[in-house]
Amino acid sequence: MNKAFVLGAGLGTRLGKLTECIPKPLIPVFGKPLIEFAFEHLIRHGITELVVNTHHKADAYHDHFQEGIYSGAPITFCHEDLLLGTGGGIDNVSALLAGATFMVYNGDILTDLPLDPLLKTHASGNHVATLVLRSGGPDRHVTFDPVSGTVTDIRNLLQTGSHGTHQFTGIYACSPGFLEYLQHGKEHSVIPVFLKLIDSGLLGAVVIDDGQWWDLGTRESYLEAHLKISGSGFPSYLAQHAGKWQEHCSPGSSIAPGANVDYASHIGTGAVVGAGAIISNSIVWPYAEVGPDVNLTRCVVRSGESIHENLVDAVI
Repeated sequence: MNKAFVLGAGLGTRLGKLTECIPKPLIPVFGKPLIEFAFEHLIRHGITELVVNTHHKADAYHDHFQEGIYSGAPITFCHEDLLLGTGGGIDNVSALLAGATFMVYNGDILTDLPLDPLLKTHASGNHVATLVLRSGGPDRHVTFDPVSGTVTDIRNLLQTGSHGTHQFTGIYACSPGFLEYLQHGKEHSVIPVFLKLIDSGLLGAVVIDDGQWWDLGTRESYLEAHLKISGSGFPSYLAQHAGKWQEHCSPGSSIAPGANVDYASHIGTGAVVGAGAIISNSIVWPYAEVGPDVNLTRCVVRSGESIHENLVDAVI
């Protein structure tokens, strides 16, 4: 398996103002765009070709990845003038994925769960698609039968009486035949596709509880990830860079004497923090400004913004 489709076209509405000017997969995590974690994760598990769909603020992808390549892997960006959904998005790039097994990876997740069990499980079974599940999580909507290794329902949509036993991670492997189940040229979710596969006994799954996993769909989860990542050695696939990418102040940032930036915060390139400011579990994006003696707690200051008052739980 050497191709992966990374979903990058979502609007990121749950993140509110954080995605007004950039796509959700480009929000910085300790200064590193979220989608780069997905790329690193996939490349370290044998992926050599990346396909990304775009919609909202699509030019930002091209501005950031000007060479169309990441760590030696070429990236093909496919723009959607109208959002096609999780199923329609895959159908739209089917010509790029046809003929071989491929992986699908949600662009708004942050994880270092090992992918080898997925690759082995999918290769050894007869399922058209194999989902990565976790035993715990906030949204356990997928019902999994460990004896057969198959998914039997999702949110009780097939009226099995089960509303779910496991969390879907947003990562799955697909055989070429998966493309035949998609609606051609139409906006649609991948969930009805999964339900069709369940009816035929062709939707498999593997439970992977190792590693960490977050859906960074809200400001709260975005800040929580920074709080838990700091000093934890996450992600395992960047272990050789430990202590480098997690620096709390990016090169080119300016932190005045007497300012205090805690371990769960990050100050982006070109950002300015004034004397006496206290930054707690807050993210200051590149080229933003925090004034002198300002106290920020669980806040995000977006690029180009300037803040001169104390705030808690805010996006500026």
